[in-house]
Amino acid sequence: MPVSAWGHAILHAAALIRLRPIANHQYSPLQLVSGSQPNISHLRTFGCAVYVPIAPPQRTKMGPQRRLGIYIGFDSPSIIRYLEPMTGDTFTARFADCHFDETIFPPLGGDKTIPNERRELMWTVPTISHLDPRTKESEIEVRRILHLQNIANTMPDAFTDTPKVTRSHIPAINAPARINVQIGQNNVAANEPSAARLKRGRPVGSKDSVPRKRKTKAHLNPNEIAPEENIGQDINVRSTIHDSVTTEEENDISETPAHEEAQVPENKEISINYVYTNELWDRRDMIIDNIFSFAVATEIIKGDDTEPRSVNECRQRHDWLKWKDAIQTELNSLEKCSVFGPVVQTPPNVKPVGYKWQSGRMWYNRLSEYLLKEGYVNDPICPCVFIKKSNSGFAIVAVYVDDMNLIGSSSELEKTAEYLKKEFEMKDLGKTRYCLGLQIEHLDNGILVHQSAYTEKILKRFGMEKAHLLSIPMVVRSLDTMKDPFRPRQDDEIILGPEVPYLSAIGALLYLAQCTRPDIAFAVSVLARYISTPTSRHWKGIKDILRYLRGTTDMGLFYTNKSVDNPTIVGYADAGYLSDPLRGRSQIGYVFTCGDTAISWRSSKQTLVATSSNHSEIIALYEADRECFWLRSMIRHIRSTCDLPSVTDKPTVMYEDNTACIAQIKEGFIKGDKTKHITPKFFHTHELQKNQEIAVKQIRSDENLADLFTKSLPKCTSRS
Repeated sequence: MPVSAWGHAILHAAALIRLRPIANHQYSPLQLVSGSQPNISHLRTFGCAVYVPIAPPQRTKMGPQRRLGIYIGFDSPSIIRYLEPMTGDTFTARFADCHFDETIFPPLGGDKTIPNERRELMWTVPTISHLDPRTKESEIEVRRILHLQNIANTMPDAFTDTPKVTRSHIPAINAPARINVQIGQNNVAANEPSAARLKRGRPVGSKDSVPRKRKTKAHLNPNEIAPEENIGQDINVRSTIHDSVTTEEENDISETPAHEEAQVPENKEISINYVYTNELWDRRDMIIDNIFSFAVATEIIKGDDTEPRSVNECRQRHDWLKWKDAIQTELNSLEKCSVFGPVVQTPPNVKPVGYKWQSGRMWYNRLSEYLLKEGYVNDPICPCVFIKKSNSGFAIVAVYVDDMNLIGSSSELEKTAEYLKKEFEMKDLGKTRYCLGLQIEHLDNGILVHQSAYTEKILKRFGMEKAHLLSIPMVVRSLDTMKDPFRPRQDDEIILGPEVPYLSAIGALLYLAQCTRPDIAFAVSVLARYISTPTSRHWKGIKDILRYLRGTTDMGLFYTNKSVDNPTIVGYADAGYLSDPLRGRSQIGYVFTCGDTAISWRSSKQTLVATSSNHSEIIALYEADRECFWLRSMIRHIRSTCDLPSVTDKPTVMYEDNTACIAQIKEGFIKGDKTKHITPKFFHTHELQKNQEIAVKQIRSDENLADLFTKSLPKCTSRS
């Protein structure tokens, strides 16, 4: 390597120093900062040969698929830097796509270069344009391209009408743009503009894979298609393409009003497991909440092998014998434990009252009665947590349906497990490592909670497992509402068809944002507003989040064990004024940390219009205080029952960056000209502060952690 390339060597050496332990400490500097053991699987020998894939525009079928480069370091575990041997220019590539050969060290300048005359790096040369000089032939080629562009601009509107030129929205399929010319519209003049007509969110003339019946009668259900009419329609369409439109079809078109063709399409969307369930969703009737997001996440976690819903479905499976044994074992267990009383055969076509929820309620009542009889304590503030204190320690039983997590001292946990096995058939799985899609890693200095496997399943489900990486989940929004890429649908925009899984993507990302990824909470909250009328702009925002997750799959929440003896909760609250400027709504954002790690957060749009930034900050602080009161009550109950030192004697510190809001909360509700329109309930924070439950303090905006939940931040701010 020449002398000028030693700058890259120094940078690479500095990166290696951050990864190795230092002389006076057993951990590396990077591990001390991040709290987790650094990944070194991407390290390679400096200056070795790396074979990088050639981009598709320069790659041919018969030509080479990779080109040689010189490895000079990395930007991240997934991005490397390399030098072009002939020119000395620096490029980046994905680590997963590269092949390394650490036995070869190619020289800079090529094999033909004499070692004494090796090419020096020219740091002042930004490009390699000198390899393609400007000639007379290039000028002629540019003029030819401009001439063809002018010809294309004068073509009929069938080539320039945007709604008729579509691109496939199906993930992982890079289909070229295609032109859909309307059937029967060949007689339109070239200079006569044709209005864009919509049919179920697509240009008229686009053919369905399963032909649909034309809606000519009001009493017909559009989702039901008769077999005879379906065949007749297919024959009619084919004859129209090859010959001409029949008289009967022309009468049908003339009887249908024009406004019915341009009506808003039905907001239908296929479910994420449509192949197995044939379930359709109506975007206007769906409610995006925790239940919906958990249902979508459960389908993704289970994979393609969906569980049968009835005995008849079990009998049709190839592993029916295993299902039969499992069903019989479950019935024997229920009969032994007397959960439901005597088990009898239900008459055909008869469903008992409350069959959808009664079984879960009866199981909880049975388990609760059994644990309370042994001396476990339960509180309505956390009804699924049972606690028992004894001389040997304490045990906490956290119940979710039929799964239970035991926490406490080892001796008491053994007694609890034996006590439960006496009444119920249980299996001890050891330390909790996987629960509801959450992966839990037990380290020496704490616990790491992440969802790497679930994230990879999301990327694979939506065809983004090989997508390009992004450094932020959402682009910085423009203050101009007409330039904001996440504004509501315009009148000239087309609603996405049912083949675009917008609802499924929102549900899957919402579960991820609520569990271990607070960094995408604001982006998911903004895109969830448009579930009824999504457009291609909003779908692009979904793909941007997936590209961001593609590069941050291994991120999670690390809870250190240094704060076990005295866990302190700290809250941050903020509001994004006019986050939805067209409806005049602001954004709520708050986060609570314990040991500098988030334990509870929220990012949502306010339900009422705030008249000022001070008004929106008061509402955000009120919502954060409600969460703070619940957290303090739950911690007080758990620690007092376990006979642990109390940590709620001191008020919880709440940080806010609005000076006027802090002063107003300190004084309480005063009916004046500037505050008479604010509902008095939002001053509940004043009562909590007066009772020494919380203490509101001021903080700089750039240090407020809740700022992440109220707006999209640039790369430099989000990383810090």
